[in-house]
Amino acid sequence: MAQSEGRRNRVELVATIVLAVAAVAIAWSTYQSTQWRGEQAADNSKASAARIESSQSFTRAGQLTQIDVATFIQWVDADVAGDTALADFYRNRFRDEFEPAFDAWVATNPMTNVDVPPTPFAMKEYVLADTVESERLAAVADERSAAASEANEYSARYMLAVVLFATALFFASMSTKVRSVRQQEVLVALGGLIFVGTAIFVAISPIRLIA
Repeated sequence: MAQSEGRRNRVELVATIVLAVAAVAIAWSTYQSTQWRGEQAADNSKASAARIESSQSFTRAGQLTQIDVATFIQWVDADVAGDTALADFYRNRFRDEFEPAFDAWVATNPMTNVDVPPTPFAMKEYVLADTVESERLAAVADERSAAASEANEYSARYMLAVVLFATALFFASMSTKVRSVRQQEVLVALGGLIFVGTAIFVAISPIRLIA
C-alpha cells in the first residue's frame, strides 16, 4: 500500500511539473507565433510598397522611352530630308540618358554597316535609371515576399507547437482525474513524451524577439 502511494505521489509530482512547464511553453509558443505573424505582415507590406514603386518607375521609363523614340524619329526624318537645321534642333533636345546610346549608334556607321543594331534603343548604352530602379525594386519585392512566406511558415510551426503542448497538458491533467496508478503513469508518460518531442521541435525553431 505504501509502495502504491509512493508511486502515486511521484506520478502526481511529474504531472504537476508537466502541467507547469507545458503552460509556460504554450505561452512562449503563442508569443513566438504572434511575433512571426507580425513579421509576415511587415514583410508583405514592404513587398507591396516595393511593387508599387517598381510599377511607377517602370511606367516612367516607358514614358521617357516614348519621348526618346519620338525625338529620334523626328531627327531621322529631318536628317534624311537634308534639313540640317531641323535635325540639329531635334538633336539638341535629346535627353541625357539617350545621348550615349545615340552617339554610340552613330559611331557604328548605321547607314552602311548592316551588322549594327537598327536603332539606338537596341544599344547596350541605352540605359534608363527608372528601368534600373524598377528592376531593383522588383527584386526587393521578391525578397520581401520570400521573407513573408518564411515568417508565415515559422508562425505556423509555433501554432502547431501550441497544439502539441496543449495535448501534453491535457494528458498530464487527465492523469490527476483517474484513480488507477497504472493509468496515471501511462497518461503522464504519454504527456511527457509529447512535451519532450515538442520542446525539441521548438528548440530548433528560429526565435523572433521584439526589435
